[in-house]
Amino acid sequence: MVKATKAEKKIAYDAKLCQLIDEFTQILVVAADNVGSTQLQNIRKGLRGDSVVLMGKNTMMKRSVKIHAENTGNTGILNLMPLLQGNVGLIFTKGDLKEVSEEVAKYKVGAPARVGLVAPIDVVVQPGNTGLDPSQTSFFQVLNIPTKINKGTVEIITPVELIKQGDKVGSSEAALLAKLGIRPFSYGLVVQSVYDNGSVFSPEVLDLTEDDLVQKFAAGISMVTSLALAISYPTLAAAPHMFINAYKNALAISVATEYTFPQAEKVKEFLKDPSKFAVAVAAVSADAGGGASAGAAKVEEKKEVVEESDEEDYGGFDMFGEE
Repeated sequence: MVKATKAEKKIAYDAKLCQLIDEFTQILVVAADNVGSTQLQNIRKGLRGDSVVLMGKNTMMKRSVKIHAENTGNTGILNLMPLLQGNVGLIFTKGDLKEVSEEVAKYKVGAPARVGLVAPIDVVVQPGNTGLDPSQTSFFQVLNIPTKINKGTVEIITPVELIKQGDKVGSSEAALLAKLGIRPFSYGLVVQSVYDNGSVFSPEVLDLTEDDLVQKFAAGISMVTSLALAISYPTLAAAPHMFINAYKNALAISVATEYTFPQAEKVKEFLKDPSKFAVAVAAVSADAGGGASAGAAKVEEKKEVVEESDEEDYGGFDMFGEE
């Protein structure tokens, strides 16, 4: 079989990428740092069915995206261009973006700390028996890790932050972690951005629930209402507050002057004779209590009816068949 030339491979790659862009409207842009070929193959198998993973050089992907946008008029796909930086790949999918993102996150593989590698997380060595013989204490002394000899082995006394996030792994740290059998890091495809029908957004948006959306929407309405009230600009959200404030102003004028209107007469009457206000409150309380009493009476009446039905005569026998 004749191997394809570089030019033929580029043409085939361009055709495949353009076909996927036409077929799929949702794309996950993922970082593939420190991801091996076997791990990537497992991810492809796990997503098989409604998703396709495509890796490639950024220059080739950018060129194909640009030419496809020019040929089809699909300018929305150009939003992918700024995202194609670093060691990234594309996951084309027809499934639920959140579910696909969670499926991708499952395929993480533990990895040892290699010399010169930038630590993605803090590495803390926990106290306990290391299983190493006393001749290995030099490693711990170089790293200022407090130890003691216990039953012929080295034991770490206190937790030690060996490597901080963002620092490069040194030779001593890497050697010690290897001796302890600790694989502190885990790598896999990491979703960096989400493309959906021409829109690009952060993957954190996929974690939003309906309650989060309702809360943010309510906060937005509150801000719009506050702004509208501050500048006296009528909006649907601010209208009820404006009407109430207008009523309060009119009521204040009515109370301070002889001017009156139907909605102010009862308030002015209460101000002239506060005892009427107390009577009105008492009447409302009585109505509320009466309603509760009536409900309790109905429950009591129903209970009596049930008790009477339990005591009925069953033809000279009780309900258990005894005379």
